[in-house]
Amino acid sequence: MTCARGIPDIVNSLRENGIIDYNTKIHNTMSGSTEGYVHILTVDGVPQYVLKTDDELSISLASQLLQAYSRSPLLAKLIYTDPAKAFLVYSYLAGTTHYNRGPKREWMALIVKHLLNHYSSTPQTEGWGRLEYLHPSWREFNERSLEAARDYAGSVLPTEDYHKVEALIEEVSKVDDKYLLHGDTGVHNFVFNDNGLAGVIDPSPMAGPVIYDFTYAFCSSPDNLDLETLMAAYKWLDHAPLEPSRLIKEVVFQLYCRIGICVRVHPHDLEDYLEAWRYWRLLL
Repeated sequence: MTCARGIPDIVNSLRENGIIDYNTKIHNTMSGSTEGYVHILTVDGVPQYVLKTDDELSISLASQLLQAYSRSPLLAKLIYTDPAKAFLVYSYLAGTTHYNRGPKREWMALIVKHLLNHYSSTPQTEGWGRLEYLHPSWREFNERSLEAARDYAGSVLPTEDYHKVEALIEEVSKVDDKYLLHGDTGVHNFVFNDNGLAGVIDPSPMAGPVIYDFTYAFCSSPDNLDLETLMAAYKWLDHAPLEPSRLIKEVVFQLYCRIGICVRVHPHDLEDYLEAWRYWRLLL
């Protein structure tokens, strides 16, 4: 999508109003994980800000998530939100995504302690009602996710596996509280620096249980997809605990959906994911 105002005009206005440094320049533009775009802004050649454009609801929710969880050391600091909700500006987090991650046990623990444990079940978001409208029930969200994954995962896994996962929907859809989630907690949105987790970027806010962002993060990379690594991170989670059998079902459901994404987007990881699938399927 494109913002009604040109990006150079927006940057000029931000400079003139003292919101960003007067020497700020536009460095480059990249597509975000949603339909929006992120524009990297530099000061004296050093990245300092991110200007994100997107639809009104996405900007509103992203802004409110950064405000609601401003004490999380992993999230960027919100600098400015356009009153018309056409864009927002937040601090730049230095590092790279995907690579040089270090041990999963370590970065998963940081995700839990420094992001998920900040989640609140009483979000003060003006877009909350619209989130509920988009996903009136967690079961419906899970059903949509499974069907979206089926065509791709079904090309590498037997139909029997699909039916096993389908049978999990009722249990994994039992939710007591919904939280304002980041919604896209994968390694593609984790910023790593010096083999350590430095930040989490590009939220796609949604309403759901904390366990979704937890299992999404765990399954977002094919390394160390084992019960020991899972439990080592899960022990840090402050939210209502799940029985181990329920936690395993949550992972199996998420892993099936991740394999669907893997086939479509990053097939180079498929062999490792299929090995992990054989491991988790036996734990059901």
